[in-house]
Amino acid sequence: MNRLMRMIAVYSALLIAPVLSADGQRTLIFSDDFNRNESQEVSDEIGHGWGTNSKSRAGGNKQADLREGALHIYRHEIADHAVSVTHPAEFRNGSIELRFMLEHENDSLGLDVADLLLKEVHAGHLFVVRINVKQVEIVDLKTGGMNLAIRELKTQKKLSPAQQAQLATKEKYFPFKLETGTWHGLRVDITGDAVAVAIDGQEIGSFASEGFAHPTKRILRLAVPKNALVDDVKIYSIDPAP
Repeated sequence: MNRLMRMIAVYSALLIAPVLSADGQRTLIFSDDFNRNESQEVSDEIGHGWGTNSKSRAGGNKQADLREGALHIYRHEIADHAVSVTHPAEFRNGSIELRFMLEHENDSLGLDVADLLLKEVHAGHLFVVRINVKQVEIVDLKTGGMNLAIRELKTQKKLSPAQQAQLATKEKYFPFKLETGTWHGLRVDITGDAVAVAIDGQEIGSFASEGFAHPTKRILRLAVPKNALVDDVKIYSIDPAP
C-alpha cells in the first residue's frame, strides 16, 4: 500500500472515530506534514518550529530525520536520555492528532504535554500518553511522579505507604495490541480533568485526574526512548459549546 492510500485509510478511520471530546469549536492551532527536505544530515533540522534535546543529551548528534515526508525519531547510541522532540502548543482543552509507526517490538511513543512556566513540577511535566505494542498508558505527572515534593520523597525512598498508594492512582493502563511496521492514526483529547485516547478510530480508554485540568498546556513533547515514526501532526484547541 503506497503512502497516499495509507493516509486515506487512516484519515477515514479518524473521521468515523467516536467523539471523545466535549462538544465545542475546534480550532486548528498547529499542523505539520513534514513534507520538506533538510540542508544537511549531521544535526537535527526539522524546521517549522520544532526543537529537540539532541544538543544537550546526545552531543549534538542527529536524532530526528525527515525522510519520505515523515519524521523519523531515533535515539543516538551516546544519548543519555530518551529523544524529546518539542513544539509550542498553547491550549486549555484540546486535541492532538497524528499518524505514527512503531517498527520494532520494543519501540514506543510518548505524547508529553508540559507547561514550562509551572515550577512545582520537574521540567513542567503535566501528563503523558505512552503507547507501545502491548498497551496505552495515561499518566497524571503534575500531581504524580513529576511533582517536585513527591519526586524528592521518591528519590529519597521516603514515600509513606499511603503516599505510594495515592501515587498509584495517578496512572492508568489499557491493554491494546499494536501492529508493528504499520501506520496508525492517533487522537488524544484533553477535556477538563479527562484525557481520552483513540487509535485507528477505536476508543482505547479515558482517564480522569486533577492534573489534566491544568489551565494552560504550553508545549508538546514527542518522547521516544528508542525509535518511532511520526507524520501529519495536528493540534486543536477546543472552546466548549455555549
